[in-house]
Amino acid sequence: MQTKLVILDRDGTINHDSDDYVKSADEWIPMPGALEAIARLNHAGWHVAVASNQSGLGRGLFDVAALNAMHTKMHKLLAAAGGRIDAVFYCPHSPEEACNCRKPLPGLFEQIGERYGMDLTSVHAVGDTLRDLQAASAAGCATHLVLTGKGERLKDKPLPAEFPAGTQVHADLAAFADWLISQAAPTSKPQKSGAIA
Repeated sequence: MQTKLVILDRDGTINHDSDDYVKSADEWIPMPGALEAIARLNHAGWHVAVASNQSGLGRGLFDVAALNAMHTKMHKLLAAAGGRIDAVFYCPHSPEEACNCRKPLPGLFEQIGERYGMDLTSVHAVGDTLRDLQAASAAGCATHLVLTGKGERLKDKPLPAEFPAGTQVHADLAAFADWLISQAAPTSKPQKSGAIA
């Protein structure tokens, strides 16, 4: 059976973002309802992976130990909420390093596809910025914008034309989880026909 997978951005989608970068576990603060949303997705059968640009590493603003501490906090808080993230994929490079893994390029998503051994065309990807969704779209994912983090700027505005075609907009990660779970819920059972099998 095909793995049910959702790929989430981190900063601005799961946790509060900062223009000064999230540099420590103390600065890593979950968005209201985000961890519970991931737990609901898990309970409905979805695996969750994270794809995150972390150029603060390449810029020397924090080190891998600090990043690991942030993710340890994230995993602990998520476990307390009854959920889990399978894996965190991150790009450590600064923009000048011209890598393939920094969003809007699709490298992180391709790595996730390889890890799960799956084509990403059935995968939903969620982020709060244009580059999150450009990377997801380039990898074949269905794209979803949340109006949290940098996405707040687009509240009550039409989606700019540069966003991938078909991008769906949700108030936050909880609203996305509600939407996705409702899509997968079985509809009313079809009436049995009179034919005998």
